[in-house]
Amino acid sequence: MTEGPTTTGNRERVYLVGMMGVGKSTAGRLLAETLGWDYVDTDDEVPRRAGKGIKEIWEQDGEAEFRRLEAEAVADVASRPAPAVVALGGGAVLDERSRRIIKDSGLVVWLRADPGTLFGRLGPQAGKGRPLLRQGPEEALRRLSDARAPIYEGTADLAFDVDRMNPRDVADAIVKALKGQPCAS
Repeated sequence: MTEGPTTTGNRERVYLVGMMGVGKSTAGRLLAETLGWDYVDTDDEVPRRAGKGIKEIWEQDGEAEFRRLEAEAVADVASRPAPAVVALGGGAVLDERSRRIIKDSGLVVWLRADPGTLFGRLGPQAGKGRPLLRQGPEEALRRLSDARAPIYEGTADLAFDVDRMNPRDVADAIVKALKGQPCAS
């Protein structure tokens, strides 16, 4: 795995990938603050583009439209000139073009956690606002995690097991990696 971010021109990015509930948004905000970089969450960008919430997009327009908007958001964020920490929605890496874009424009960090940890963080009401978890959130998390793990692994430059890490620890570990310092992963 790499020791620092990939640079395209003068643009630097750190993309955080992983399952819902792994802590991408919280750790991402802390990392961006520490680095003095912009912070972007594609789960905020997609509703902004659509003019409606994620749940409404899924219900009214379907998963394909959601994924299309998500891919547009990834491409847009990658083209911005300012350095940024980008938290990607859990399924953003399912799109091959998005995977190429993030690999070509920054360091991709996979935040890994056991599905039991994810369920504990999201809670039993996880299915309420998350369309993919409507029917049996705990089993859905396990199934999605198993299916996506090879994609995350194939896309990531670095991976951190975050089951026992708090968001500050995650951000600090990424900063160390960016500086080429050894860190537990």
